[in-house]
Amino acid sequence: MTKMTASVPMRKRALAWLLAASTLIATPAFAVNTIVVDVATGKVLSQRNATQRWYPASTTKLMTLFLLFEAMEAGRLTLDSDLVVSSFAASRAPSKLGLPPGSTIKVRDALYGLAVRSANDVASVVAENLGGSEEAFARRMTARAREIGMMRTNFANASGLPDERQISTARDLAILGSAIRQRFPAYAPLFATESFTFGGRTYTATNKLLGRVPGVDGMKTGFVNASGFNLVATARRNGRGVVVVVIGGETGRARDARVEQLIDAYLGPAT
Repeated sequence: MTKMTASVPMRKRALAWLLAASTLIATPAFAVNTIVVDVATGKVLSQRNATQRWYPASTTKLMTLFLLFEAMEAGRLTLDSDLVVSSFAASRAPSKLGLPPGSTIKVRDALYGLAVRSANDVASVVAENLGGSEEAFARRMTARAREIGMMRTNFANASGLPDERQISTARDLAILGSAIRQRFPAYAPLFATESFTFGGRTYTATNKLLGRVPGVDGMKTGFVNASGFNLVATARRNGRGVVVVVIGGETGRARDARVEQLIDAYLGPAT
């Protein structure tokens, strides 16, 4: 778990940016923001404070994966491509795979590291290999977010590690989750993976609804102190699919319970 910290100059710059955008983020105690979207139609079935800006934490990695999927689709990378690990990437705070500087990781392993383990070192590796630097990649993330309709999102890094400039909304994260489902259906099993093995060690998914709540088949959790507990979840029951976003949960258990309640409410009981 990572605390939200920044230098005084950084805090001043971030505050100026937020004021210029005229959208201050609400501060904890956490007001839980939610949205439920029908995957097939894009119809919003339910929402609460869905456009309130909030720190996305590791749900950020959905956009990192989105750009990685696009690079593979364009033929710039394959599952067997090697990604080089820099000293900066290796130094990123946990969660991580513990990649040594100067080593490489296959794209196929990076996918699992991001989607299942939520590895911050892997996020930086992907950013640097695709964008030249994490800062440049974050600019590309923000630009791509705008192009798919995420109008209230700004990315400052590829992982979701604390940065006051890194903001999104429940609605924007639902747009992203839906876009991944629609654009890249072949990668749906990646988000449903409950564990994977890398470097002789087995890692379990951060999404604890997988295998426990019927119909849940993805996507991504997130937590930093300033955000509380976030989850973008996808589920399918009774021939219908939804993307459910809950951000700002006080505990992981409370967040998961709220996601489960919303799935039951809009997909009906599991059969």
